[in-house]
Amino acid sequence: MNRTLLPRRAPSAASAPPLPDTTALLSAVPIPIIVLDAADRFCFANPAAEQFFQLSLGSLRQLALGDLIPQDSRLLALVAQVRALDAPVSDHDLTLDSPRLHRRGVAAHGAPLPEMVGSVVLSLQDGSKAQRLDRQLNFRGAARGASAMAAMLAHEVKNPLSGIRGAAQLLEQSATEADRELCTLIQDEADRIRNLVERMEMFSERPIERAPLNIHEVLDHVRRIAGRGFASHLRIVEDYDPSLPPVLGNRDFLVQILLNLVKNAAEAVDPRFGEIHLSTAYHHGVRIAIPGSRERVHVPIQVCVRDNGSGIPEEVASTLWEPFVTTKRGGQGLGLALVAKLVADQSGLIECESRPGRTTFRLSLPVAQNEPTSSRKTQDA
Repeated sequence: MNRTLLPRRAPSAASAPPLPDTTALLSAVPIPIIVLDAADRFCFANPAAEQFFQLSLGSLRQLALGDLIPQDSRLLALVAQVRALDAPVSDHDLTLDSPRLHRRGVAAHGAPLPEMVGSVVLSLQDGSKAQRLDRQLNFRGAARGASAMAAMLAHEVKNPLSGIRGAAQLLEQSATEADRELCTLIQDEADRIRNLVERMEMFSERPIERAPLNIHEVLDHVRRIAGRGFASHLRIVEDYDPSLPPVLGNRDFLVQILLNLVKNAAEAVDPRFGEIHLSTAYHHGVRIAIPGSRERVHVPIQVCVRDNGSGIPEEVASTLWEPFVTTKRGGQGLGLALVAKLVADQSGLIECESRPGRTTFRLSLPVAQNEPTSSRKTQDA
């Protein structure tokens, strides 16, 4: 029997699931998107744009774009060109630098919005974050070399140092007054090298235990230590999100990380009017890929340590996380390198944004699961 093949009919519009409204769609997009009216005032900003500008939608609606960036900014020129041409316009490698905003390597795409005369839709892509991630991933590769060097130093240097110091002590007993000074110098230098090697040992690959933690309890402990010690003369401002879920981490290491960051902030500010700002927030964040695995770690909890000091010199910023990089007189440059390693050991991420008057270290951490978790060190992302 012959059969006639009829073309397959496309599903009717009635059978397709309804699409969410435009606002819901834009809110789900991870790229910052804003809508400006004819006077360049904010009409809409999705959550990614709120994070980009570090302001809520309600606050942005009280402002114009020119309130956040300089009047000679290329971004304002792009918006004007979109209106003049009544067509989409793009620009790349923009710098948005002002007291309220500090972004570099931004790509902007603008288009007219026909439904609202004079309005412009802008999408913004922050290339500086990708650059910071690349630098940190490069550091993690270099950290493996530092770990190997630490193990070599511990084995090859500490034992001979003990012999050198012991011999200097024996010589001191029968030495003249002038020679005793040399013996003391030898012992002091041997102790200094031993202390440096012991600090380098902290870079070695060791398993760590992680468990659910209240990050605000950790921050409160750090604030009390700082407030009673090295930051007793400074104002410490706290701005916490009380609804945050527990983080997955090692309490002792998190205390060490945050104490190091707060101490650096205290040393960077002017003692007369210095201020340290501690804050927490929940952001969708990035997912860190683990080499050799399909697993990606979500790090949505952000902890920020901000100061109003002079900022980090540009020549130091690109190598900030590497060992032996420091701007402190007499410093050894291991503090931030150790911070970066301890953060990586906990599947976290550490970033820094700095300009004169505002330096922010942003720590991103994973959320703990429902059950307590104790795990060995996660591989470098």
